[in-house]
Amino acid sequence: MAVEMAGHGLAVPDRELACVPIRSEIGERYIGAMRAGISCALANRQIIGQLAREVFAQVVPAARLTLLYDVSHNTFKVETHEVDGAMRQLFIHRKGATRAFGPGHPEVPAPLRAAGQPVLIGGSMGTESYVLAGQAERPHRGFASACHGAGRRMSRHAAKRKWYGRQVSDELYARGIVVRSPSSRGIAEEAPGAYKDVRAVVDASERAGLARKVARLTPLVCIKG
Repeated sequence: MAVEMAGHGLAVPDRELACVPIRSEIGERYIGAMRAGISCALANRQIIGQLAREVFAQVVPAARLTLLYDVSHNTFKVETHEVDGAMRQLFIHRKGATRAFGPGHPEVPAPLRAAGQPVLIGGSMGTESYVLAGQAERPHRGFASACHGAGRRMSRHAAKRKWYGRQVSDELYARGIVVRSPSSRGIAEEAPGAYKDVRAVVDASERAGLARKVARLTPLVCIKG
């Protein structure tokens, strides 16, 4: 896209925003690649979920693990939004974000439509996570999008230089949080201190009118695969 932009008379302030007309050859290839990636992610989560059910069936036979909601954090969807007072069909690319339609929106699943679209905000291994719901008051803000997590404040490489996996797991265990991982390095990469303050991120999303807080979840077990 960065190479092709000039031929379409396009210029952007940052190379990360490289783009081409969606109906161009590269634009069509982009659509196909994004949709393939989304399908792969959905299938992957279904497989992981089923494997988890099989393990629980062996250890806790009475357990019933029902899927409540599935959400993607890197999507590309055709949606209708208001732009400059007029409704337009747009190709919305959410990277590290999640859709947050408000109550009553027809694309929210019927059982959840009255409350608004669920927004699942993951924290770190040592901080809470949140369930939010989309708001209808200002859907034009962010094209009905909200954050999808706290976000990193340092790279995985930097985290490995600062923490050791055993150190992180011991500190979490002292707080009643059990961590299981085949790799000590993987634990260090995901140290709670490597992430931003999830409470501040969620509060900012709510104040901006992107989504409202519904529930706060406390971690008990963290599994790194």
